[in-house]
Amino acid sequence: MALRIAEKVITITDKLKIPYVFKGSFKKANRSRVDSFTGIGDLKALEILKKVSETFAVPTVTDIHEVSDAAKAAAYVDVLQIPAFLVRQTDLVVAAAKTGKVVNLKKGQFMSPEAMQHAVKKVHDSGNPKAWITDRGTMFGYQDMIVDFRGIPTMRQYAPTVLDVTHSLQQPNQSSGVTGGRPEMIETIARAGVVNNVDGLFIETHFDPANAKSDGANMLDLEHLEPLLSNLVAIRKTIQTL
Repeated sequence: MALRIAEKVITITDKLKIPYVFKGSFKKANRSRVDSFTGIGDLKALEILKKVSETFAVPTVTDIHEVSDAAKAAAYVDVLQIPAFLVRQTDLVVAAAKTGKVVNLKKGQFMSPEAMQHAVKKVHDSGNPKAWITDRGTMFGYQDMIVDFRGIPTMRQYAPTVLDVTHSLQQPNQSSGVTGGRPEMIETIARAGVVNNVDGLFIETHFDPANAKSDGANMLDLEHLEPLLSNLVAIRKTIQTL
């Protein structure tokens, strides 16, 4: 499935001349219920990410959740991602930084944009200048997320900043124990991000979101990706001519 999705996306991004980084979680440690899908085995999943990179010549990124994950994952991927709930965990951030890989710091749903400068500084103070920030929305009450677009120019002062479009549309803490989402708002959020000069977009996509093992409720159906990206490229070009 990972190779099929990567091949389809790369066909689109090559056509539109968009740089592409493939994201895949080698394990899903942050689940609402104990019976939720968590993975197919760490090494097996990491080998798939490596195969995607080698097959299509694209960089890859995966989340890490424990200090011991840093060196293990760094042997297979180009970017180590610190999940939003863990971005204040100093030992984890430092372990990622010391691998020498790019460290993508997801802004905590509970954190201000200004607070992310300290997470970036932990990476830099560990001798690694390669830090990114990803905004994945801010909690709005118990079961909804919002994106405060004022945070984008703030965080871009500290590091290149990516907007996680699909996670920003999650509706967590549902009584069912399965996170909901608002995928119909993907284009709205993505357009606003491009207008506000984000350095990249993070978009989860799948051939069949309803049957995805994780986060299907907020994913973009892959058949809608090309028209969305085409529109976003046109918006970016218009902005650049102003």
